[in-house]
Amino acid sequence: MANQNEKLVEKRDLIILGSGPAGLAAALYAARADLNPLILTGMTLHGQASTTDIIENYPGFPEGISGPELGQLFQAQAERFGADVEMDQAIKVDLEKTPYTVETYGKKYEAKSLIITTGATSRKLNVPGEKDFVGRGVSYCGTCDGWFFKGKDIVVVGGGDSALEEGLFLTRFANTVTIIHRRDALRAGAILQNRAFSNPKIKFIWDTVVTEIIGDDAVKAVKLENVKTGEETIYNTNGVFIFIGHDPNTELFKGQIELDESEYILIDKHMETSASGVFAAGEVADPDFRQVITSAGMGAAAAMRATRYLEELEETK
Repeated sequence: MANQNEKLVEKRDLIILGSGPAGLAAALYAARADLNPLILTGMTLHGQASTTDIIENYPGFPEGISGPELGQLFQAQAERFGADVEMDQAIKVDLEKTPYTVETYGKKYEAKSLIITTGATSRKLNVPGEKDFVGRGVSYCGTCDGWFFKGKDIVVVGGGDSALEEGLFLTRFANTVTIIHRRDALRAGAILQNRAFSNPKIKFIWDTVVTEIIGDDAVKAVKLENVKTGEETIYNTNGVFIFIGHDPNTELFKGQIELDESEYILIDKHMETSASGVFAAGEVADPDFRQVITSAGMGAAAAMRATRYLEELEETK
């Protein structure tokens, strides 16, 4: 008799790990190739893009489109052609032998080919108080939590596109938004910089890092240090929004496929990893561009190559 705790094994030609733009674009192309791909969504349905209030640089939407809406459209289109979307997360992957195995909380799968689109996670400051006040004044998503800061004074840590996009969005709710940046110039694009500099609610503190987040039941202040002078100050605030980059979600694959020094998956020009028939796309393999359109393009390319791989596998039987 089978062990009742033993997971049933489901066999698939292609499994896609992750449901952001890369994963859903891959699913669309694979579904249109009649592969009936399975998408395991992970914990964030539709990926990081789904937490963005407005996406203005994705072609075909001249007035912009919200991140959640774009994700829903991506999914609907993939499902229309036969992709299966499963609200589950891979917790173990074995890439040592084929067929590859993927375990989730409830199931076990075998797949001839995989496309990894697990994305990246917001980087932490790793300062005292940060972990303690998550959900009580510390946030990594302005779209998710901005409403809770109506009429409040908040700070945004970072100087790239994400920091300014989220900072501008947060001005809808907050009384003031102070952007704290470790340099004396922003890394964000020119249009975003112009919008931020011209917004009367936004202020800037340059050459400064946050060294501690202070509060009781909720955030009350941050301790700041000027990186040039070493001067320390206490700055009162009701909220701390952190946008200082991302770390790739590659923990499942360490020791099984090649990663670079920053732990992003290394891929060739065909999106293939060091494991035959295992492809990667989107931010898990892209530390440079990190855009919805580039992630979607990588996903489409990965699915086309996975299709070719599976065709060749069938021919060798």
